[in-house]
Amino acid sequence: MAIYNPASRCADEFINHDEILETLEYADANKDNLELIHSILEKARKNMNVAKDHCTVISHREASVLLACEDPQVNEEIKKLAREIKLAYYGNRIVLFAPLYLSNYCINGCVYCPYHAKNKTIPRKKLTQDEVRAEVIALQDMGHKRLAIEAGEDPKNNPIEYILECIDTIYNVKHKNGAIRRVNVNIAATTVEEYRMLKEAEIGTYILFQETYHKESYEQLHPTGPKHDYNWHTEAMDRAMDGGIDDVGLGVLFGLDKYRYEFAGLLMHAEHLEAVHGVGPHTISVPRIKRAADIDPNDFDNSISDDIFEKITALIRIAVPYTGIIMSTRESKEVRERALQYGVSQISGGSRTSVGGYVNEERPHDTEQFDVSDNRTLDEVINWLMDNNHIPSFCTACYRAGRTGDRFMSFCKSGQILNYCHPNAIMTLAEYLADYATPDTYDKGIAMIKRELELVSDPKVKKLAGEHVEDILAGRARDFRF
Repeated sequence: MAIYNPASRCADEFINHDEILETLEYADANKDNLELIHSILEKARKNMNVAKDHCTVISHREASVLLACEDPQVNEEIKKLAREIKLAYYGNRIVLFAPLYLSNYCINGCVYCPYHAKNKTIPRKKLTQDEVRAEVIALQDMGHKRLAIEAGEDPKNNPIEYILECIDTIYNVKHKNGAIRRVNVNIAATTVEEYRMLKEAEIGTYILFQETYHKESYEQLHPTGPKHDYNWHTEAMDRAMDGGIDDVGLGVLFGLDKYRYEFAGLLMHAEHLEAVHGVGPHTISVPRIKRAADIDPNDFDNSISDDIFEKITALIRIAVPYTGIIMSTRESKEVRERALQYGVSQISGGSRTSVGGYVNEERPHDTEQFDVSDNRTLDEVINWLMDNNHIPSFCTACYRAGRTGDRFMSFCKSGQILNYCHPNAIMTLAEYLADYATPDTYDKGIAMIKRELELVSDPKVKKLAGEHVEDILAGRARDFRF
């Protein structure tokens, strides 16, 4: 029988089934224990502005107690604390990105994904390098600087050499003032050698969703293909870090299994990465299962309400304050607007989830991985963010300045990251305004930049950032960073 050990390299030990069951029992036994609950919240609050040696400031058991609690006053306190923590670590900036689907060829049998090998209703497509270039130009013309590339698992059609060639193409497309400055990668679990190749290709974050941490459910949901191997998949982040990738992104697909089980497993994975590598997850994504070709979300009976979904987001921010929380266009404008208040720090905008979808004026649906709930353009998303007092940021400075992995975490945990992020967000917003914004968005953006510059605490940084903004808006220079 596997014994729980967060420092183990074996998935059955660091995501230990018995430990999760005991955690859920403990949470149920203490969900009305207000003395304990308030002590957990106070622990999180005290740790908010203190540099810590660990990625999580409250444990998976403590966070699970908060999740189980149904007291309305406690739930409001959770949301309030999540807002405070998000502002303390990341300020009011929101990083923007777009997914780029390279290929929907896949040999896996995942029952929740329309790319599964047995789906004969979806046309299969793989982008050529000329098509990749065209997609990137379309994304640059929107104003994007950061992409997350996606591809199905298919060693014949999507080998690592193809992924690397696509990354090289993306980085080398320079169209007008456009440039993709960071490519994050979301591809199937692979070997240390291939992760090392991705690192050498200068990727940003390696992202891999666990889908579900419940091993029995995982194997049933992935009946065929290499993804069926739970341990190989779950241990992928360790191999990625062994290959030199120091920024990794976790995530589960909420709705596949019981959300309390998934929540505990997700935090245990974060604790494991910290215990073994000294660095927790750079990002955590919170997707929910959505309708797609050949996929009906009603076939899965573990869906969660918007209220529970928002509470999960808030608790991830409290438990793992240093991580970037990602929410995609799977969610509606209304859900995203609320979640931004509770800890989300990165969102996609103007997304297309089909292979080759950006070059088409009309949104194609035949190769979409999931239905998009937020169909607004990137400019509309930026305008909306500013209406809600969020600074839209296209910053990639930490990655390009080498502030990744433990170096990023040390700056973030000590509160110093805002000294970089805030002025960098202001300057990248100025780039967007100069090159891509509609008149209304431009006017709102200029007003926001003036307000935010006044909030820069360091006089030298304020002066220099202001000068850089003037240079950007005048077209004299760009791509400044602190």
